[in-house]
Amino acid sequence: MVVWCESALLADGWAKGVRLTLSEGRIARIDTDVVAGSEPRLGAALLGMPNLHSHAFQRAMAGLTEARGEGSDSFWTWRELMYRFVERLDPDALQAIAAMGQVEMLESGFTRVGEFHYLHHDQGGATFDNPAEMGARIAAAAEETGIGLTLLPVFYAHAGFGGAAPGEGQKRFVTDVDGYARLLEASRAAVAGLPEAVVGIAPHSLRAVTAEELTAITPLAAGGPIHIHIAEQTKEVDDCLAATGQRPVRWLMNHADVGKQWCLVHATHMNAMETERLAKSGAVAGLCPITEANLGDGVFPAHDYQAAGGAFGIGSDSNVLIDAAEELRVLEYSQRLTRRARNVLAGGPKRSTGGELWRAAVAGGAQALGAGRP
Repeated sequence: MVVWCESALLADGWAKGVRLTLSEGRIARIDTDVVAGSEPRLGAALLGMPNLHSHAFQRAMAGLTEARGEGSDSFWTWRELMYRFVERLDPDALQAIAAMGQVEMLESGFTRVGEFHYLHHDQGGATFDNPAEMGARIAAAAEETGIGLTLLPVFYAHAGFGGAAPGEGQKRFVTDVDGYARLLEASRAAVAGLPEAVVGIAPHSLRAVTAEELTAITPLAAGGPIHIHIAEQTKEVDDCLAATGQRPVRWLMNHADVGKQWCLVHATHMNAMETERLAKSGAVAGLCPITEANLGDGVFPAHDYQAAGGAFGIGSDSNVLIDAAEELRVLEYSQRLTRRARNVLAGGPKRSTGGELWRAAVAGGAQALGAGRP
């Protein structure tokens, strides 16, 4: 199949009169400055954007936390409502919500989603006969919608640093190392019928995983992606310092072989040393600017990270708003607000801010999701 595009954003910038030759769902050849013939015509074409961090079920609670509570609101008060909401979801509801969100992702330019999936157990915390019952529903939604899927089953064992026992609101999430191995095996079976599906691992966060557990589960990735929430909130940084004497990103770098298969989600609160160290590691920073703004997390040090050569991708996270271009706009505008400058992330003189960010996020997202293409 051949299609003609009036313009297309390619690796080296915009091109006009672009003819794409497709074979088995892939672009086999690109020709530029071609006069349109009888082939189907498109307007502007972009590479599909990977969505490297999604919690599908949270799409259905968008707006529920937008009324102020009795005291000051924060990520931690938002989390309590999320725990109450998740108690109501059964497998059928999860599949329906995931399908709805995936359609919106496709409409906005996302073509593969990394589902950071931690809703494993039944209501009340009972284990399903199939450990990956809920993950299979995410896969069923992806089969229905056609979006590419990287399933990231979450290892979640504790409520806080030091191996604190999980709370009542976390009962649908928690597992141990042996149970997690069974969950991964079942998850790989659940996505086996999907084209180019990938399964990775996701230690939830340093507060939910002990050092010993992190060491035990990392080999289970078997070369696939490894994603982790890290340094999203200042309280998390303070708690990590109190428990370990080190900031979260520094602790992780010192205790794990962080490299190209890793994605550090958020990494909002890093000092200069951590920022450079993450950039040089080859790992991807998983940025979710809309959710980070919605939760009041803070602003990622994108200018310094970019200057150090760091890779990044974007994700819709809580899915309060699903919009690939808007994620990049919020990322750039947050830098403009904090640095009081314009076109902060353009990457150099006479370069398009939007084009630079889109290409960088496609490359970083594809790497983070273990996909040869978005």
